[in-house]
Amino acid sequence: MANKLYDMVNANAGRFGDRAVYFHKDFATNRWISTSWTAFQRDVEKASLALEILGLMPQQCVAVFSQNMPNILVTDFAAFRNRAISVPIYATSSKSEVDYIVTDAHAHILCVGSQEHYEIARQVARENATVQQIITFSPDIVLHDDDSSSITWENLLRLGEAASQACRRELKARENDATPADIACLIYTSGTTGVPKGVILTHHNFDAAIAMHVRRLDHDPEADISLCFLPLSHIFERAWTYFAISQGIRVYINQNPKLIQETIKEVRPTVMCSVPRFWEKVYSAVQDNIAQMGFFQRALVHRALKIGYIRNLKYARLGRKAPVLIEAQYRFFDSKVFSKVRRAIGVDRGHFFPTAGAPLSKNITEFLHSIGINILIGYGLSETTATVTCFPKVGFELGTVGTALPELQYKIGPNNEILVKGDTVMRGYYNKPKETAEAFTPDGWFRTGDAGLLSENGSLILTERIKDLFKTSNGKYIAPQALESRLGEDRYIEQVAVIGDQRKYVTAIIIPAFEALKEYASRHKIQYRSIEELVKNSEIVKMIEERIDNLQKNFASFEQIKRFTLLPKAFSMETGELTNTLKIRRSIINKLYSQEIEAMYA
Repeated sequence: MANKLYDMVNANAGRFGDRAVYFHKDFATNRWISTSWTAFQRDVEKASLALEILGLMPQQCVAVFSQNMPNILVTDFAAFRNRAISVPIYATSSKSEVDYIVTDAHAHILCVGSQEHYEIARQVARENATVQQIITFSPDIVLHDDDSSSITWENLLRLGEAASQACRRELKARENDATPADIACLIYTSGTTGVPKGVILTHHNFDAAIAMHVRRLDHDPEADISLCFLPLSHIFERAWTYFAISQGIRVYINQNPKLIQETIKEVRPTVMCSVPRFWEKVYSAVQDNIAQMGFFQRALVHRALKIGYIRNLKYARLGRKAPVLIEAQYRFFDSKVFSKVRRAIGVDRGHFFPTAGAPLSKNITEFLHSIGINILIGYGLSETTATVTCFPKVGFELGTVGTALPELQYKIGPNNEILVKGDTVMRGYYNKPKETAEAFTPDGWFRTGDAGLLSENGSLILTERIKDLFKTSNGKYIAPQALESRLGEDRYIEQVAVIGDQRKYVTAIIIPAFEALKEYASRHKIQYRSIEELVKNSEIVKMIEERIDNLQKNFASFEQIKRFTLLPKAFSMETGELTNTLKIRRSIINKLYSQEIEAMYA
């Protein structure tokens, strides 16, 4: 049986020809450059042959250590054609993380996207015999004078173009031998609670995921434009981009995460997967603008939001037609208010926006739907080829993460753990039979490690990561992510780590949104000489305390944060406080800030 992930390139090249498959930004000219399906197919052909010439064997690994670039997609599909395995590495990974992954995956070939990645790769190659070949994606990468083994992307394609007939026959034989059971990717977990594990995802997993999304999502893919925003090393973006390519959705590749706000306004995507933090920042910015309006303008916006809520959530959500008066008011407010907000964000052409990776508060979800931004809340893991559940088009329940994709099953097991079964569930963890065995129940259900409940209508309510749950010394269980998500709505709060395991009460380490805090200080004439001094200012602390009290008023008393500490520096990946997916490493934070934590319990 054919390898479908590679087959889609040939099939869609024949179907779409000179139509664009993706776009990338040329920063020298500030223009978006398109690549046609025909050109994409040709590059995949050359790269496939070149990888075979470089000695890549079936089911061997090609590691890709790069920021988002078109080269990643060419490399992936070239690897698939060789029956080889793509191993993405986050662009923000440290040398030790890169070394661990290439060693664990036995990756002889390591592709790099920037000069910084090349320097790290060279260090790894000098110290680790596993890496035998480095491929440089960017033409701006300057190779070391003593580097005779690395090959540039341009030379790689030339190598493939000049391939012999014997090489071409070998590649054809590999295509013919491909099976759905072949491993397509190893996706390494972020390691929040231990050593990263390589999640084994087969071609069958991806084929099944694509088919399920085709059945669930109601849209015209050829009219859609997707912005590749999250790292392609993240399973959410990778699975979504494979789906987009399979359906002929044109993909704009955002190469610099710092430019996402400008990029989204340029591209104006109709679809884009993202994480809740993006929408939390959108919500905070809009709320701040509303707060600065005059009385009458603010009253108009509040009226608009009320009508938007009624029309979109009381009627459209349930597949019902709104009363004529409500519909007329909504169209007026959509023209005068909502459309301007959507245009300012860059989502005025939006169709739907898949959002997952962490909880998004009900308040923000309601707000976004009220102003006509169709947030498609979902839930998934690397181990399930991304999506397990998502909002259906009609009848989705607020406060849930939707219902299962077609042919996927989930149920609630002991300790409220979410258990999943279906064709998108991983084969196991690479080189880790013990961890693989522990990840499944005796009857074959995958243990997600997440706690949840089912609504009356069968939608999944995500409550907490089981390993994040802690118990106070009074025996009360606390779900820190729920609190952290709620506080994340506030424009003055950037990051939160809730503390309280075996303690009398709950506390928090908080990283303020520094620019917003400076603006507040300026507006209230608060003097300070440094950020350290600003976060200790009694007026600032009091202001944050009042906002926290308001945000957590719907939580039980024992769940509420009683004390907090403001830090002058953000959590970062470099210090180990965050994973590459920006999840908090609680054990590291507890260790690094033990003095501040103990002071809150003194």
